[in-house]
Amino acid sequence: MKLLFDTAKLLRLVDNLYTVTGVKTSILDSEGRNVLVFGGHQEFCRLVNADPEGHRRCEECDARAVAACAAAQGIYRYRCHAGLCEVTLPLYENGVPIAYLSFGQFLDDAPLERQWERSERSLDWYQGDRKAVREAFWALRQYTFQQTSAYAEILQALTTYILREGIIRSAEYTDLQRLEIYLDERFRESLSLKKIAADLNMGTTKLCALARQLPGGLTVTQAVARRRMQAARTMLREGDMPVSAVAEAVGYSDYNYFTKVFKAAVGMTPTEYRKKNRQ
Repeated sequence: MKLLFDTAKLLRLVDNLYTVTGVKTSILDSEGRNVLVFGGHQEFCRLVNADPEGHRRCEECDARAVAACAAAQGIYRYRCHAGLCEVTLPLYENGVPIAYLSFGQFLDDAPLERQWERSERSLDWYQGDRKAVREAFWALRQYTFQQTSAYAEILQALTTYILREGIIRSAEYTDLQRLEIYLDERFRESLSLKKIAADLNMGTTKLCALARQLPGGLTVTQAVARRRMQAARTMLREGDMPVSAVAEAVGYSDYNYFTKVFKAAVGMTPTEYRKKNRQ
């Protein structure tokens, strides 16, 4: 899957995290290939990667981590082939993982000697300077499980922002899919035919033709209204917000107009709908 990046925003975001935490963060594609690395490699990892065999093992390790993360459908913790702690979490776009955030190159809070013994056994293939590797290992930072869990939660929250802002996005959607995604994400905003066409980089004639391909053969205005009504019904059934607040939340600043549109679409007023569907 081809990915598009707003590299400047992504660099600023993850570099700020690195400045605060000192934790290295990478972006992996759906195959586990390193797309972007922020903060560079720790000296230990640089030494391991400099060996062709080490580089091969690192790539295989990343691919296995992505596969395991996809299977787990959430945060995946593991030790890499060289014994370092790593954490991988997915970035979902419309329910599909399109990329993965991976952070690591650190040790946990177990005794360093014990961790080095495990790492040293896994490096029996290494032909480089063992002393330098050992010194680099002992210079790695240690984090508790609680600290890495907190960082993972922060990154998980950031995935929503990253995708919402289009900082990372897939480039393989059809124009119809792009329209559906746009409407799903932006229906709460003040939208016009001209604005939607400009945002999607297409003409208004093409936009109208695409809208007719949506289920029900809708106009663009009807497609926006349908998504608003779907969201409003959910909020009325499951929440306690006043009807006027629900109207605002789904994109209607005029409460009376919202009530009129809702009744035309659903067959009853929002108040009647809430009362009936909560009984």
